[in-house]
Amino acid sequence: MVRLHPQLHSAGIVFATGLTVALAAVIGTEMAAANEARPVAAEEVEAAAPDPVEKAGKGRSEYDPWAGMDQSGRIPKVELPDDIDKPERWRYIPEGRIKPGNVFERFLVSSFIVPFFFANGDVGVGGGVGLTDIDFRRQRRREFASIFGSYTSKGQQSYGISWRRMLKTRDLPTGGVIQEERSWLSVRLSYRKTLTRRFFGFGPDTRPIDESSYTDEAVLLGLGWASSMPKPVDDLVLELSTSIQLHNLSAGTVQGVPATQTAYPGVFIRWDDYNFATFSGELRWDTRDAQRNPYRGHTLGVRVDAPLVQTNWDVGAVFTIFATKVFRVPGLFHDGGDANEQHPPTDVVAFGIFSRATVGTIPFYLQPSLGGSSTLRGYVEGRWRDRASWHASAEYRFWVIARGIPVTRNIRIERIGLAAFYDVGAVAPDVPGIFSSRVAMSYGPSLRISLERSAIFRVDFGFSDEGWNFAAGFGLSF
Repeated sequence: MVRLHPQLHSAGIVFATGLTVALAAVIGTEMAAANEARPVAAEEVEAAAPDPVEKAGKGRSEYDPWAGMDQSGRIPKVELPDDIDKPERWRYIPEGRIKPGNVFERFLVSSFIVPFFFANGDVGVGGGVGLTDIDFRRQRRREFASIFGSYTSKGQQSYGISWRRMLKTRDLPTGGVIQEERSWLSVRLSYRKTLTRRFFGFGPDTRPIDESSYTDEAVLLGLGWASSMPKPVDDLVLELSTSIQLHNLSAGTVQGVPATQTAYPGVFIRWDDYNFATFSGELRWDTRDAQRNPYRGHTLGVRVDAPLVQTNWDVGAVFTIFATKVFRVPGLFHDGGDANEQHPPTDVVAFGIFSRATVGTIPFYLQPSLGGSSTLRGYVEGRWRDRASWHASAEYRFWVIARGIPVTRNIRIERIGLAAFYDVGAVAPDVPGIFSSRVAMSYGPSLRISLERSAIFRVDFGFSDEGWNFAAGFGLSF
């Protein structure tokens, strides 16, 4: 999630906001692997879409970007195989979104090159470029890969590569592909030197004047796997991942605040030049109709993130319990589409809650925290931190332009909407303490732009008793 705070110069906001919107026309980045949107009309596909068996021999002249879609952006339903038990959980990609050719021939359909620029008083003037291929190796949208890099005049850097493969996919006889979002395999490698990490101390009573800044130079190699379980427990989803991380801390560059190594020397020195291997697992009961943009259903789950191998041979873990619930509600600016539409516009009310607790010894920057792009969105990232936390959110998400806007012949913004959110949460030194700790809250509006159901771009404006915070990027907060 790209985070932009009030300290940004106006030029930086213009650049970053405009270019992030361009990213919305570009990516599915981590979400693109499950790229789903625009399902196919059977009669339209038969006439216009290539036969999957013959796809390798089809020429570019036969490619039709509207195969399986109405010109308005509406996506008629397509018949799925009889053995698909819960079709609402399978994302559909029409043949029109599977363009043949190499990475250059598929530019702006399934491959994208995105330059970006920004100016910020804390990190300087900088820019970078990202290359994303959501049909990597031309596997009919089963794989995606991306590579990115950025650099600023003050030395902030970020480089990375990532790859993901969907494990449960099928070609349809009439054209197009279906994917089950819950099953995937991923690999990522990154190097980041972030100059503006913030630390305010521990506990619910820290003040804005306690802010300090540090630089985190980190190398990460991560592997991940997820799968839905077979019947009769096919509502269960298991996720497993592991990562190796190398961290080196130094003075930060946030203007007007002291360095963390000066303000909190005991905390800083203890965790400088520190490496660890983390093992993570999540098991959830998940009845939602989609993983990235659900319209109904609920989750109830547990998660553990455990750096079990650390530089000083310490052992610790963060345990999380969580739940979400999503309800459909009547459309505010639309009629909700029709029964023969694959992905009709749908307004929802969503609720999410979680609680985290730390056991053992882990670096301070891995301890539960609140504030940023997903929790207490009216505060800066890491505003509150301690060994235990809880957080709850409510959102009303509604579509304003239900049929979207065409950008080019190949690219269409599927939908544009808004949301209102309210967040509450608290941190404490232990689990019993979270019930008596000071509760912080934030609220605000959000802009939502959808390219496909699984690729939601959001811009949140969060307000709190300490001012406001701005965050932009892909993905819902819960």
